[in-house]
Amino acid sequence: MRILLTNDDGINAPGLAVLEEVARHLSDDIWTVAPETDQSGLAHSLTLNHPLRAREVGDQKFAVSGTPTDCVIMGIRQLVDGPVDLVLSGINAGQNIGDYVTYSGTVAGAIEGTLLGIKSIALSQAYNFDNARNVPWDTSRALAPDLLKKLLKIDLPKDTLINVNLPNCPPEQVNGHAIVTQGKYEHGLGIGERSDGRGNPYYWLEFIGEPPIHQPGTDIDALINNQIAITPIRLDMTDHGFMDKLSLELNG
Repeated sequence: MRILLTNDDGINAPGLAVLEEVARHLSDDIWTVAPETDQSGLAHSLTLNHPLRAREVGDQKFAVSGTPTDCVIMGIRQLVDGPVDLVLSGINAGQNIGDYVTYSGTVAGAIEGTLLGIKSIALSQAYNFDNARNVPWDTSRALAPDLLKKLLKIDLPKDTLINVNLPNCPPEQVNGHAIVTQGKYEHGLGIGERSDGRGNPYYWLEFIGEPPIHQPGTDIDALINNQIAITPIRLDMTDHGFMDKLSLELNG
């Protein structure tokens, strides 16, 4: 089985190294095509206004001057020698759950793999930010291999990917896994204004507000309960349930 690895944290991210460790439990034919620099929050974006450059950084390992989406396309269409059987995207430092899935470059890597007709799984490792990144990578190392082996035995519907989020706790404290829906956040992004050395203002996007209340059956609640959150995501974003009502309202 030939596996393509990518991420959005960049070619030197610790989570990508952990993902390679995990993937080695599944196959020896591992290829990595990841962004040259951190591409967090760029979602399913393409580089269209300047050329892509690929730099070989190791055996079957490349850094690309683009987004996770660019990397998957470059890997499948240009860099990987032969057809790819599985795309793994991650392991992201921080959860990709609820509405924030729409911003995620990690999930976007799996989206692009799915668009190319390849089974694709996004993986993220939750952690708490207390003025430093203390990411429990051992949880991913210990639990992701067996979980992936189980997921690979399942035939996914066309245009469906799997989003996996591991909880912020040691592996021995994980309470199994849960098949869950995306939760719902209150919009939690704000603008922080600061000043440079000459007094000119500049701005940072900032996460604000309190975490959402418990939402049973969602990825948010699963992580709160120290469960691995597993969510199947469809590429078809049509609101099928609203179509009849919309037709009735417009057409009478």
